[in-house]
Amino acid sequence: MNLFDWLSLKVIPWYTALGLTQRTVTLEVMGRRTGKPIRVSLSRTDHLGRSYFASLAGESEWVRNVRAAQGKATILSRRRTPVRLVETAPEERAPILLAYVQARAFTHSSAQSARHFFGLGPHPTLEQMEAIANRYIVFEIVPTHIPGK
Repeated sequence: MNLFDWLSLKVIPWYTALGLTQRTVTLEVMGRRTGKPIRVSLSRTDHLGRSYFASLAGESEWVRNVRAAQGKATILSRRRTPVRLVETAPEERAPILLAYVQARAFTHSSAQSARHFFGLGPHPTLEQMEAIANRYIVFEIVPTHIPGK
């Protein structure tokens, strides 16, 4: 494992699991091939009172693992929070992605996110986001009830 992979796959998820970052948390989901927990750092996006994760790399490994786990996952941010991730329809994604761009992520300003992840200018419009929304996967984060709590 090279240094970049080690930082991306081990150090950053460990750091974001501590709950020191505002929007960025660690998502833990069972690996579809290994059956072992896989952790990835993701920035949560809020839109109209709901929270979401967006896959900026489209059909990424974590997306495939979430689908294989039928949405069952855990968010690590100071504590373990079981969740169900529900994939949103492509026509519902644009306003959520726009909300993602308008909030600062762990390492990027909104203008940097718009350019780097979406190939758009610093102040994208909803219409611009609608034109590219089908390239991205978005999951709504639905808290699950913990019996006895």
